[in-house]
Amino acid sequence: MAVENIAGDVRLDPAECKGCGLCVEACPPKVLSLSPSLNRYGYHPARYDGSGCTGCGICYFACPEPGAITVYRAVRKKPWNVN
Repeated sequence: MAVENIAGDVRLDPAECKGCGLCVEACPPKVLSLSPSLNRYGYHPARYDGSGCTGCGICYFACPEPGAITVYRAVRKKPWNVN
């Protein structure tokens, strides 16, 4: 028997992001933030801090810009330990 450990990854396209911050507010593990630098359109795009994403996809559904956020989920199986 195995226990599943779900982890995720989020990719943000800074050229598509308008810096509204909806994804940052919606993210349950709070791993997204707004970049201090500007994108080519003058917005502070969202950025991923690099770890802690659960792959829930809430940021994706909160984002009004199509193509700005892509969420990946990975399921890693660990052996069941009774002890």
